[in-house]
Amino acid sequence: MTLREEAGRATVLPRQFPTNRGGLCQKGWTAAELLDHPERLTTPLLRDPAGELRPASWAAALDRIVTGLRAVQQGHGRDAVAVFGGGGLTNEKAYALGKFARVALRTRHIDYNGRFCMSSAAAAGMRAFGIDRGLPFPLADLGRADTLLLVGANPAETMPPLVRWLTEQRERGGRLIVVDPRVTATARQADLHLQPLPGTDLAVANALLHIALTEGWVDREYVAARTTGFEAVRRSVAGWWPARAEALSGAPVADLEATARALGTAERVIILTARGAEQHAKGVDTVTAFVNLALALGLPGRPGSGYGCLTGQGNGQGGREHGQKADQLPGYRRIDDPAAREHVAGVWGVPADELPGPGVPAYELLDSLGTPAGPKALLVFGSNPVVSAPRAARIEGRLRDLDLLVVADFLLSETAALADVVLPTAQWAEEDGTMTNLEGRVLRRRALRPPPPGVRTDLEILADLTARLKVQGRAPSYTENDRKVPFLAPPGRGGADASDPRVVFAELRRASAGGIADYAGVSWERIDERDGVFWPCPAEDGPDTPRLFADRFATPDGRARFHAVEHRPAAEEVCAEYPLHFTTGRVLAQYQSGTQTRRVAALRRAAPEAFVELHPDLAARLGVDDGEPVRVVSRRGEFSAPARLSTAIRPDTVFAPFHWGGAARANSVTNDAVDPVSGMPEFKICAVRLERVDEP
Repeated sequence: MTLREEAGRATVLPRQFPTNRGGLCQKGWTAAELLDHPERLTTPLLRDPAGELRPASWAAALDRIVTGLRAVQQGHGRDAVAVFGGGGLTNEKAYALGKFARVALRTRHIDYNGRFCMSSAAAAGMRAFGIDRGLPFPLADLGRADTLLLVGANPAETMPPLVRWLTEQRERGGRLIVVDPRVTATARQADLHLQPLPGTDLAVANALLHIALTEGWVDREYVAARTTGFEAVRRSVAGWWPARAEALSGAPVADLEATARALGTAERVIILTARGAEQHAKGVDTVTAFVNLALALGLPGRPGSGYGCLTGQGNGQGGREHGQKADQLPGYRRIDDPAAREHVAGVWGVPADELPGPGVPAYELLDSLGTPAGPKALLVFGSNPVVSAPRAARIEGRLRDLDLLVVADFLLSETAALADVVLPTAQWAEEDGTMTNLEGRVLRRRALRPPPPGVRTDLEILADLTARLKVQGRAPSYTENDRKVPFLAPPGRGGADASDPRVVFAELRRASAGGIADYAGVSWERIDERDGVFWPCPAEDGPDTPRLFADRFATPDGRARFHAVEHRPAAEEVCAEYPLHFTTGRVLAQYQSGTQTRRVAALRRAAPEAFVELHPDLAARLGVDDGEPVRVVSRRGEFSAPARLSTAIRPDTVFAPFHWGGAARANSVTNDAVDPVSGMPEFKICAVRLERVDEP
């Protein structure tokens, strides 16, 4: 999209582009309202001795941060400082944040909120295909699929421009099947909707593969030529006859058989998963079960067919590729791989043995803050864990226990309101950079206007902090209005301007070269010429890769890996005290933790408050009328919101969106049990009880 300013008012204009073809959702149309929002931060804030946040100069704010970081590390070691990033940061900022943590701070503790979004699908993709790219094929393939299976995905509300491809698919005579515990806006468009109990998708996937085997729809030639491990999977799904899956999930045998038939007999088939399947303590295994199904049907690598994951944040793909994950270096390299460490250390000009080792995943990191063995200081960029983390009240308490909390944001989020130092940052229309979409297509984001006076970009903030951390005993020479602060490294460690996104991207290209996510051949000029460049792209004069797996997978032997996985119960099952299943999700007019969208007038009108969705039969048993306040209580906490009666939800399940904080914070009750492979928390199911709220 582009920006037009008339009479002092910014307006968003759509842009014709291959992925959205000029379409924007309501959040996109109204995004410009935030650029000049009266609540926007335009000066740093420091917490005074009385506990109030007060305006301060940049020099005072940076001095406070550097003094605090040095004191913490001198008293408790380098790992006593942690960094928390976000899936909405540009590639340049995600890369710079990882480098800042490991070179300037020399801490192993860095992770990001994308751990709460795509990490289970990423881990499943890596172990099956040797690579993690949301869609290993262009988005346009969705419109050409004869059968499209969406598992735990509701793009009609979460990614409205994508629905154009679903419409095209239906108009071509394609069949859309949705697996979701709720009758969502997407499910209402489907030819077939399976409505299983939350947490039972893995059983559904194994049953679908069982049926495909029984009916002879497995592509045995493909399996023999392009995969390994199928025999163990064949044995593991032998016991998942449809009636067993129906008894566990509630999905009728007839619907399971119809789904398997639509998948097994169509020419072009795509299977997509999203948060509903992935945000579980068994999310990696659940996604793996659907990958097994896709491989057994011979889908990956065939034009118009395959498996893919719908990403959940603005730079959900690129944000997980270049170093802000706990176990990762740029290019999707593993930080515990000696060859990867040597390569990246060479680009950074540091000895490989000086790079820290792996950190811990996001929830484990957040839950350790302020504890005797955990970090005592935290820097947050592009995230609001007070609202978005599971067991949020506990995480809020951990943040309050820190010696130093620094938050960079352009609005005072619930997390920023707890900070000792708040730094005002630039908005999307005020900085250059790149993003990578769910197809692996690297895109340009262009600055359309300068930031307001007093506001800096995240890259400038990181450059400022690095400079001050590296200059012992004195601050670098610069004026308050000078944003071009040089990157001051220790002697012999380089000196590029790390506040310039073009310079940072050039270094990112070198650091990613030869890695799984190889950007070496991607330049800003090439992106502009071609409406984006698909990674891997090793050479500027060579091809990029819109479609993966045509000839081989990214494994040592070129074969995809089957993995036998078994259904297991949710980490927390219902009982007499907590008899209902609780699940969370999004609504059309709000986004993530709501820091931005809850401040846009049109979006507030469309979705003014949180709600608890429950079936009328359940409401009748509780004596609750539509619109009356109810309290949702789990073993971890509670929240309250008006009841919304709907037959779209199962009678044994309640739903709430997670965009609101305070008393309506849905993540106060969610489970902090995590997937042992990905570190993904179990957002999508926990046990709760529902209570009437009699007082106003």
